[in-house]
Amino acid sequence: MTNGRTEKMLREPYSAKSYSYNSKYIDNRLALRPPQKESLERFARIVDILSLSKTPNLDEELIKIRELFPTLTSFERDFPSVCFALATGIGKTRLMGAMIAYLHYEKGVNNFFVMAPNLTIYKKLKNDLGNQNNEKYVFRGLDKFVNAPRIIDGDNYEEFRQMSLFEGGVTINVFNISKLNSESGRMRRLQEVLGQSYFSYLQSLPDLCIFMDESHHYHADRGFDTINELHPVLGVELTATPQIQKGARKIDFNNVVYEYSLAHALNDGLYVKVPAVFTRRDFRHEEYTPQQLDREKLNDGIRLHEETKSRLDVYARTHGKPIVKPFVLVVAKDTTHSREIREYLSSDAFFHGYYKNKVLEINSAQRGSEKDENIELLLSLELTTNVIEIVIHVNMLKEGWDVTNLYTIVPLRASASETLTEQTIGRGLRLPYGQRAGVDEVDRLSIVSHDRYQAIVDLAKDPNSLVRKVYYIEEQELPANDDGRETVPLPTVYDALTSGESFTRQLAITLSETATDEYKAKKTPDQTMLIASIVQGIAAKTVVEVNRQVRNINAINDEQTRKWVHSSIVTQTMQQLPELSLKKEDLAAVVAKAIETCAQALTENVIPIPQSVVQPHTEVKRGFFDFTLDTSRMRWHPSDDTLLGTELMEGGETFTLETGTVAFAKIDTVENEIVRHIIVHDNVDYATCSDLIYSLIADAKRHFLSYLKDEEAEKVMRDRQRTIAEIIYAQMNEHFYKEEVSYRAANMRPFTRIESSFGGKFKSDDIYDLRAPMAASDVKSKIFSGFRKAGHTLYKFDSDTERTFAVVLENDKAVLRWLRPAPRQFNIYWGQGGANRYEPDFIVETAETIYMCEPKASNKMRDADVLEKQEAAEEYCRAASEFNAENGGKPWKYVLISHDEIRPQSSFTYLAEQASHEQLSIE
Repeated sequence: MTNGRTEKMLREPYSAKSYSYNSKYIDNRLALRPPQKESLERFARIVDILSLSKTPNLDEELIKIRELFPTLTSFERDFPSVCFALATGIGKTRLMGAMIAYLHYEKGVNNFFVMAPNLTIYKKLKNDLGNQNNEKYVFRGLDKFVNAPRIIDGDNYEEFRQMSLFEGGVTINVFNISKLNSESGRMRRLQEVLGQSYFSYLQSLPDLCIFMDESHHYHADRGFDTINELHPVLGVELTATPQIQKGARKIDFNNVVYEYSLAHALNDGLYVKVPAVFTRRDFRHEEYTPQQLDREKLNDGIRLHEETKSRLDVYARTHGKPIVKPFVLVVAKDTTHSREIREYLSSDAFFHGYYKNKVLEINSAQRGSEKDENIELLLSLELTTNVIEIVIHVNMLKEGWDVTNLYTIVPLRASASETLTEQTIGRGLRLPYGQRAGVDEVDRLSIVSHDRYQAIVDLAKDPNSLVRKVYYIEEQELPANDDGRETVPLPTVYDALTSGESFTRQLAITLSETATDEYKAKKTPDQTMLIASIVQGIAAKTVVEVNRQVRNINAINDEQTRKWVHSSIVTQTMQQLPELSLKKEDLAAVVAKAIETCAQALTENVIPIPQSVVQPHTEVKRGFFDFTLDTSRMRWHPSDDTLLGTELMEGGETFTLETGTVAFAKIDTVENEIVRHIIVHDNVDYATCSDLIYSLIADAKRHFLSYLKDEEAEKVMRDRQRTIAEIIYAQMNEHFYKEEVSYRAANMRPFTRIESSFGGKFKSDDIYDLRAPMAASDVKSKIFSGFRKAGHTLYKFDSDTERTFAVVLENDKAVLRWLRPAPRQFNIYWGQGGANRYEPDFIVETAETIYMCEPKASNKMRDADVLEKQEAAEEYCRAASEFNAENGGKPWKYVLISHDEIRPQSSFTYLAEQASHEQLSIE
């Protein structure tokens, strides 16, 4: 929780005397909203305090700002940089314009560099900052901006330079930071993208201020550090999400000086719509296939859309307001799913083809004129002349798409993170008339989520949810040491090698020491670092690819292979940097060092695990005996089509909504839909079982017709189709006959990577040494480190016996390396239909053999599920041994080890031999 001082600093407005004439003038002329006004006041104070120097003393500047803003613990740049976190829909672009105007009026600053994370925001910023004909031109009303600022980018820089228009007035350089990502995968330097002339010009500006829009996209990217080379006097970050997502972790910004969250905006009840999630009363989503569920949600989304469209029309005509044409946003799972949705929405089966020409699909797979045309339609959605009423997107509309007429969202996939959830909902938070109208349908954003309705409602009740948590950033002490470091598992070899700054520096030192005299005389330290980073990326990619293709983790150590790899890296490096005129002899030593480092990283503590899928398999006959369905527990009645909605905000109400009935197209007969649910099971063969299945469905239908009307029986069977299918399938299994199951491994593929074990945020005090004394009952809840031979840095154990076994592996000289594999490392499936995934406890490598080890309580060694897992695992070991025999690898062996045998003084060799003897005696 924030303390009183922090809350005061974050929330209370400054006194009038701290609010300068220029900031008042800008506030009045731009009609800033209270959150924007507060932000401008704080910004004015910060600008007054800072030196705005090209060579600031960052420690002194930080102390001065921190006295006013205790949430600020670091600028996180090589120049003073502060963050303003405002909820989507509040107006970050207008605030940016107000801050630019203040710097110009108050400090005489003329030169600005605005960063955009993608092409959409890039185009929007150029239009909002420099086009006076644009309704959203942010400087309208300011006397010094009667003539729009010059907008310069990499494309028109030469034109402006030749026209000599750089003297006087405000110049705003707008840059799309996604251009730093090259097609080769490496992070390009800013000079490469801008060109040396443009870069040098920016670098020379004495008053350059940088504004970073939607900065959570690149706040912590190592490649973004290149912006430090411009030496700006000030940086300002704007975002709705002052956090970055690192896997399952969320890391707060350290430079936030003002925060106005979505929860704050909802509580204020003025500037954003009220999001409400909808489902259908008595709806059972588990009864539907994914395709059916998609179509039910789309149909209900259109019901809400048409109701909203009517209410907006009535409101506009009653109050003399402009007509607002609402539209629906459909979030698809991927591009294939998006295409399927578009085909359905454009078909005659969907509302008799009414929306055939009213659907727009946007996804990253679109190219050329198709993409350009769709973007133009997207950007003009607010115009009543635009016919589009449904937009389908796949992960392309997170930010930069500022429309006020989005009223219905139909998410057909689970949100990937809280940021994505906020940004997706954020697309619809803006109000068409600037503030709430007091009419529910005009002020509401409807989200259709039959399958996640309760989860979203529960999330809204969580004090830490995005619609309830008002303060994300809390006052912090300045970090004195690394005691609170975050610990995560080792990344993949390629990720580790391409993200290591120390590795790059080592290569740069090698290059500077071993290159030719001509190189040393001509190349700068920056050029040397650039070459080193290029060599590093190419070497990592090449070495990993060689392992993948040659199918042997030690292939890189072969003399001929290494010569080929060396030549390839040298050639690729010279091709990527032709302007540096590099010679092979310049690169010889640095490439050799890069290969050696990559090879060591690839083989050290890494057990090569071939890839295969093991599944139950049998070629013998199986089937079901005929029987009559037992319907004694199937006494159901049809559900209601009324929509149920809940507002996603503190104190949000739950309400019902009666909309017009929708005659939606049925996908198929209800009998066929039930059949589809049944035949997905591996032990059901449609060709041999169809007669039985249809007869059982007919038994169910006769039962429902015994107490319901025809249409009621049809609705019950459609609403409860999955449950009916489950009941039928369960009873079929009671009449199932089959032969013994065997297992088969699919074609083996070479080892590619050790999967990450687990991740999370831990303090050093939460991590224990492997050998630390503790009660056996505490082991399961602890995290352990201190491994020398393991494939990961941290592990958890399910029992103290497993921890003891790890100690045995660390102690035994016969063990070369070991690991506790991640759940995704193996694809070994067991049980009926392969429904269960087997996750081995340990993989152990010795000089001769690789063991798959399963420590197990002695009283469970003969359990049926243990023996089934063993059979599946032994099939994997058999196939892996055959594969390795052909490719120079070691044989694999499965061992089931009794807990009673595992003691700290045990040797692994003894345990493995004992387990083998016991398995032989059992057989």
